[in-house]
Amino acid sequence: MSPNDDPRRYEHLSRIRLEDPDAVARAAATRRRHPGLKYGQQSFIVAADHPARGALSVGSEPMAMADRRDLLDRLQIALANPAVDGILASPDIMDDLLLLGALEGKLVFGSMNRGGLAGLVNEFDDRFTGHTAAALEALGADGGKMLTRICLGDPDTVATLEATAKAIDSLAERKLIAMVEPFLSIRDANGKVRNDLRADAVIKSVGIAEGLGSTSAYTWMKLPVVKDMERVMASTTLPTVLLGGDPDGSQDEVFASWQAALALPGVQGLTVGRTLLYPHDGDVAGAVATAASLLNAPAPAAAANANGHASSDRIPVKVSE
Repeated sequence: MSPNDDPRRYEHLSRIRLEDPDAVARAAATRRRHPGLKYGQQSFIVAADHPARGALSVGSEPMAMADRRDLLDRLQIALANPAVDGILASPDIMDDLLLLGALEGKLVFGSMNRGGLAGLVNEFDDRFTGHTAAALEALGADGGKMLTRICLGDPDTVATLEATAKAIDSLAERKLIAMVEPFLSIRDANGKVRNDLRADAVIKSVGIAEGLGSTSAYTWMKLPVVKDMERVMASTTLPTVLLGGDPDGSQDEVFASWQAALALPGVQGLTVGRTLLYPHDGDVAGAVATAASLLNAPAPAAAANANGHASSDRIPVKVSE
């Protein structure tokens, strides 16, 4: 993907980590912050916390995200676009990007629960093993994100909900955003965790998630784009960003569904990772530029029917965090 195939291009990061680990904290303390959020100015955040949950696949490529150098190349291309407002990352990737100076003027969201490893026997017991609220405050971050999969047939769900509520409160105490990503989920006949993407299921997950914690003052929703998205957005007054997931279908179809959803009230922007970092044609800069062009732009007439639904009745069959 990158014209720079030098295997040593990020060797300096290893040297800094070995000889001067405090450099991460210094980089965080001195970086220029994002100017601030305003309603009507949709945000564009790139997500890069998948490897920490053992989720390395993109489409049919099971190890697509395994090469950290390649991932950092792609992230730097995306973040170089001035329309990209920020990053959502696990601590390891966040630290690399801080050392690279790639987060100047950007929003920063840390990934908090990564313990529900992809394929783990107790995947729904999604422990908080990443950023803490205290660590995010020390980094000068804007908030933290938590995956909240709700499986009514799995007893581990209640522990995840309780931990999520505590994390929301801990972030709110520090006036940091809690970006909550809820799903109603099941295990299929093969034991694989799958998310229910019917509108009614998404609405139910939103109702549960937005009621977690002792305050929702700093809570956002991070939601998949599904059929009847206007019904989903009618279920909450919380600022909402749209997730991309593992792309299923053509890039044009994905972008069209985002454009229609971005025109709905309450949608604050995009928080997308693999769809843009690993596009089918390999053109990261082009995919990012196309996604950026959708922000704050009304959906064209062709993208919606008379009922305000996306013109395609196709529902994504797979949206994995």
